[in-house]
This record gives sequence, structure tokens and C-alpha cells, in this order.
Amino acid sequence: MSSYDVIIIGSGPGGYVSAIRCAQLGLKTACVEGRDTLGGTCLNVGCIPSKALLHATHMLHEAEHNFAQMGLKGKSPSVDWKQMLSYKQSTIDTNTKGIEFLFKKNKIDWLKGWATIPEVGKVKVGDEVHEAKNIVIATGSEPASLPGIDVDEQVIVTSTGALSVNKVPNKMVVIGAGVIGLELGSVYARLGAEVTVVEYLDAITPGMDGEIQKNFMRILKKQGINFVLGAAVQSAEKSKAKATVSYKLRKDDSEHQLDADLVLVATGRKPFHDGLGLDKLGVKLTDRGQVAVNDQWQTSVEGIYAIGDVIEGPMLAHKAEDEGMAAAEVIAGKHGHVNYGVIPGVIYTHPEVSNVGVTEEQLKKEGRAYKVGKFSFMGNARAKAVFAGEGFVKLLADKDTDRILGAHIIGPGAGDLIHEICVAMEFGASAEDLAMTCHAHPTYSEAVREAALACGDGPIHM
Repeated sequence: MSSYDVIIIGSGPGGYVSAIRCAQLGLKTACVEGRDTLGGTCLNVGCIPSKALLHATHMLHEAEHNFAQMGLKGKSPSVDWKQMLSYKQSTIDTNTKGIEFLFKKNKIDWLKGWATIPEVGKVKVGDEVHEAKNIVIATGSEPASLPGIDVDEQVIVTSTGALSVNKVPNKMVVIGAGVIGLELGSVYARLGAEVTVVEYLDAITPGMDGEIQKNFMRILKKQGINFVLGAAVQSAEKSKAKATVSYKLRKDDSEHQLDADLVLVATGRKPFHDGLGLDKLGVKLTDRGQVAVNDQWQTSVEGIYAIGDVIEGPMLAHKAEDEGMAAAEVIAGKHGHVNYGVIPGVIYTHPEVSNVGVTEEQLKKEGRAYKVGKFSFMGNARAKAVFAGEGFVKLLADKDTDRILGAHIIGPGAGDLIHEICVAMEFGASAEDLAMTCHAHPTYSEAVREAALACGDGPIHM
């Protein structure tokens, strides 16, 4: 029987990062993973492969729409779908092998197989039982579906199946206008598919700043994506190699149908902790099936911790990583910290969309006095030079103190630009602090400074 200071169950971003941090802190560490490769959903069938396809198809879009304007003339590239999938797989392989290297470097044991927790202090993997002073549950999440929909991962698919279809569909229906649906819908729209997104609510990207929602949908419509909002999907029925999606419009209960070669069910994700035996251990769950933890990521059972998608909070890889490091610090007798008010979100479409902190709608609901600084990328020289002038930076600051409360960006490099605002918020900076910081020219980041200037006397280039 092997004995460890910490056994982490799950090797996704939360799990593998937590394992590395535990090892760095001098703890004898093992990580359980049932897949053939490390990295969890994110690296194998989520964040990384989807970004590879988004990059490839964005290059195709640039070749088809912008190359000629730059004097790059010739026949637009044809799509070799098998080669694109091969490129996607090579991207996955590079990253998962990188995690293996990091495990070896940090002397972390990979316990291959699926775990159960037969009793406190023990983890069973296959036929072997291992002792652990501490156990971290980092088992992540799985796609959620809807009643009346049977997923076969061929015609009716989750994000996993959508990343590996045999051919590009002619018609695609996406159920759900969240991050996953819009990213993968963008991939196939660029490849020539007729994409229709069906959303239950009256706006896309639920919970996002309203102004961003409206502009984002307008831009996606220009790119050829169709939207049906306020629609309750009743069923998705497969017939040979096609499917029919039936829905009712909430405003009048009228019934409608859409035919498709591919249906992507992108209605969110749910915590995954099946088979661990948490009920027998007495580990408490929330009403939504998440593992309940305190502010130290400890469950109701001493010695068992939980992090990432399996607990409350946004299901984001970087949130799981932060929690993984913080839990490791706690286990090692140090102080773990996660600032949940400064966790950015990013949608990797083109343009990208990012956010951090509160929305304007939240501030209005709370009755807080605030000011808004906005700057359009049409006033940014770098963005205009690369045909990326659509979108804007929106900064929210306290009206009295000028402290930055949130930011929302739609535009080129939004996923990277948001981080200077995250750092500013972490240090409690004001909009004026950001406005007084020199930004290199010409860069997209100048738009962030201009939005900060707009919280004061006004931007320069607009």
C-alpha cells in the first residue's frame, strides 16, 4: 500500500496544477487519472482543441476576406478537414505530454485508473488502495443536456463530439448561446456551414454586460450566424444522418422545427463526481449537486478537499487552477487565497469578448453610484490597420472613489487585454491610475487606457 501526503483525483487544470504546487511545497503527491492522457477535459476535449480549430478557421476567414486588401492575392486555401483535425490532435498531444513531463520533473506519481474513496484517508484505483493524509477532489464537470434529447456524439453531439465530426456539416443547429455554443458555432460557420443558434433566454451569453451582448450578437449575425432567441427546445430527433430540432417560442407558444446535419447541445455543464462514493462518506453536496466546501476548500469531511468545476463558482479552467494552488497552500499549512471578484472570463470568437468584475446591470440593481468609460476600437490605429476595428472597451468605476469595479471588452485581443485590468483591480487601482500609465503605441492596449481616460476628462482619440 502506497502512502502519500496528498492524492488529487483528476488531472484537469485544477488537479494537475494543485499536484504541482503540492509537490513544490514538499508534499509527497499522487494524481489519479482514468484517461490515457493527463489534462482533463480542458486539454483533451475542451479549451485547447477548440482554440486550435478557432485559430485555423480564423486564418481561413482572413485569407478569404482580408488578404486581397493587403496585396496578398491568389486562390483562397481549400479546407482539408482531416489535416485540420490532425493539427488539432497534435496541439492536444503537445500539451498533454507537457503535463507528463511536469509530473516527472516534480516527482508526482500518476495513478492510472478511476478512483473511489472507500473511507477517509484511502483512495482505491483499480485493485490497489493507497493511503493519503489529504484528498483533493478535482473531477471537473460533464456536459449537461435537456429532456427529450439523446446524444449520440455523431449527429447530436456535445462539445466533445463537435470537435471530432467526420465532415463539416451543411446545416448546424446549436442549442444554447453560451461560450461553448458560440465558439464552436463560429468554427463551423467559417467552414461554410449554415449555423443557427437557439437560445431559451432573450439574449446571448447569459450574465454578460447587456451592451456587450447586443453588439456581440450584431457582429456574429454579420458573420453569418443565425439566432432564434426566447425559444424552448422540445426535442432533437435523429433520422439516419440528420436531425430535427423542435422548439416553442416563449412569447406565443408557436411551434417550429429546424433540420440539421449536426446538432450541438451546448446547454452548460454539471459537476462530475460519480463513482467516488461521496454519499457513503457523508460529503455534503449543494442543491445543484456541487460538492460543498468552506473558505479553505475543505468539504464536510476532514481531510477531503474539493476544487474547480465540482464546487460552486464559474466553470473556468483558470478558476480551478487558482483554487488548486490555494488548496495546496492550505494543506501545506500556509494561507491559500483566491480573489473571486477578479476572475476574468473570455470568449475566443473573433472578435474576442472578455470581462472581469461587475456588470452595469449589477451596479444598477445594487443602486451603486458609478461612471462608465468607453472607447471604440475604431479609434485605435493598430486595430484599424488589421481590419479589427469593431468593438470597444467599457470600464466601470466607482463614481466617488474612481476605483475600478469591472471591465468588458469586445475586440481584438480582448482575452489578453483584460488582464491589465485584473492586475489593476487586484491592487485596488483607480481608473485614473490606469489612465496615467504609459501604453506603447501602436497597440490594442491603448484602447484600455483611452477607456480609463473616458472615466475622467475624456479620451484623446475620440
